[in-house]
Amino acid sequence: MNGDFGLAWEVMKWPLVASLLFPPLLVYLGLHVVKREVIFVDLALAQVATLGTCVALLMGYHFEDRITFWISLGVTFLGAAFFSWTRSRTRQAVPQEAIIGITFVVAAAAVILLLSRVAGGKEELEHLLTGDILNVTKGEVGQRVLVFAALGAFYAAFHKRFVLISSDPERAFAEGVSVRLWDFLFYAAFALVVVSFVRLGGVLLTFAYLIVPAVCATILSGEWRNRLIIGWAIAAIASVAGLWASYKMDLPPGAAIVVASGLLLAIVDGINAARRT
Repeated sequence: MNGDFGLAWEVMKWPLVASLLFPPLLVYLGLHVVKREVIFVDLALAQVATLGTCVALLMGYHFEDRITFWISLGVTFLGAAFFSWTRSRTRQAVPQEAIIGITFVVAAAAVILLLSRVAGGKEELEHLLTGDILNVTKGEVGQRVLVFAALGAFYAAFHKRFVLISSDPERAFAEGVSVRLWDFLFYAAFALVVVSFVRLGGVLLTFAYLIVPAVCATILSGEWRNRLIIGWAIAAIASVAGLWASYKMDLPPGAAIVVASGLLLAIVDGINAARRT
């Protein structure tokens, strides 16, 4: 028994550390996304980041090359600028969510087209979607801890401003806040978070960490602090359950965590429905 636990720990310790350390910031961003009612913005940014990676691969760089990261980040910054520019003072006939959804679809199609020109494109596409969190290393975790800590401090410093823009944009405009500028700063930092994590967990796991815990927390509480705590707890439970299932049943760890997140959402929704009856 001890030997089995020791082996499991050796295989899973850094994936477990990564899946416990990084989701808190993703949950915080997810709460903003849910509040803004632009659910697909994180998936769209993740897909745009993937598009940037594909551009680098087509240029002859490898997935692990540093230049690939910077090209992906640069393309994602363009996506962030576009989303902040499309933010309107008043409700428009075409909602921003439609523009974000179109961006996602176009970026996804462009990824397929670009990878069709890259040797081993099918394998690269699978890798970009599902990631490789099982093989995350101590060095990769250490690098991203520094990035996530800095970005967490940035969001904490301007939390009230970001909450105002997410919760009451009309009031922010009325008070003279430069909403598009602050939106760009929000999405630019968001882009850095997404690009950093997509390279570890892939598009699907990034989306799951951003949205599912935030939705669960929003269902169960109306306070920001409580939502953060609940969201972090949901992400942690899904991570542990998914990695355990992955180890015991030889499943892809990213997909297992995503499914565990979905099951937790179903449980939370059932609890909420029972509570209202």
